Amino acid sequence: MIGLAAFVAGVLFGCGLLISGMTNPANVIAFLDITGAWYPALALTMLGAIAIALPAFAFVRARRISILGRPMPDIDRTHIDAPLVAGSAIFGAGWGLSGICPGPGLMLLASADPRALLFVAGLMAGVYAADLSSGRWKSAQA
Repeated sequence: MIGLAAFVAGVLFGCGLLISGMTNPANVIAFLDITGAWYPALALTMLGAIAIALPAFAFVRARRISILGRPMPDIDRTHIDAPLVAGSAIFGAGWGLSGICPGPGLMLLASADPRALLFVAGLMAGVYAADLSSGRWKSAQA
């Protein structure tokens, strides 16, 4: 059931990316170009996502249990450490330089665009490197 819920959430997210045009790197780069021909569609997409997510988060926070019956973990929003800052900087630099975010990058794989293939290969290498540097890879192999 959890796999089905994750699949449905992923399909819904992917449809939202397609409908909003956020699978097109040119749209993302145009959003980041605030001094040129700024394209505000990404801001409107984010506002729409926030409008949907806020009530959902409030619902879950009040229940303390997911709709699938699993306990919801507490999230520490105050602890900022070097891996968080470094990961955020790397994510932002990759997004800004390529115009591709991981979600749309995975959606672009269906197009077989070489840029999407290169981006996802880099994304996978980055995830692997992060796991190696944090020691998670070794603990997952045990």
